[in-house]
Amino acid sequence: MKFNPGDTAAVTKTIMQTDIEKFAELSGDRNSIHLDENYAKGTRFQGCIAHGMLTSSLISNVIGNHLPGLGSIYLGQSLRFVAPVFPGDTITARVTVTSIRPDKPIVTLETVCTNQREEAVVKGEAVVLVE
Repeated sequence: MKFNPGDTAAVTKTIMQTDIEKFAELSGDRNSIHLDENYAKGTRFQGCIAHGMLTSSLISNVIGNHLPGLGSIYLGQSLRFVAPVFPGDTITARVTVTSIRPDKPIVTLETVCTNQREEAVVKGEAVVLVE
């Protein structure tokens, strides 16, 4: 394998309300906290927030396209949603190799999404089969 502990890669995307609406359509998750500004203003978030799974899907982008990259297959992913993502937030998803199994082509990755203020919004760990 061509990976070492500490190797890292990232992608950045600004999450727009249209992204949230498209994700709601695709996933079927039409929770008012994501789509109804009047409803969302009355919540602890005081406005619409992105789906946690929309935000965390950026991690899949990094894994599938950058590190480990083409041919990578998810074996598992843990996620903790630690802060909300609002429309207009710029999210950076970063993966870092934490370990490589010596007996199989399996890599464990720390996965973190941060906003434009460098605050963590999603934290987790992925286990990936590498082709």
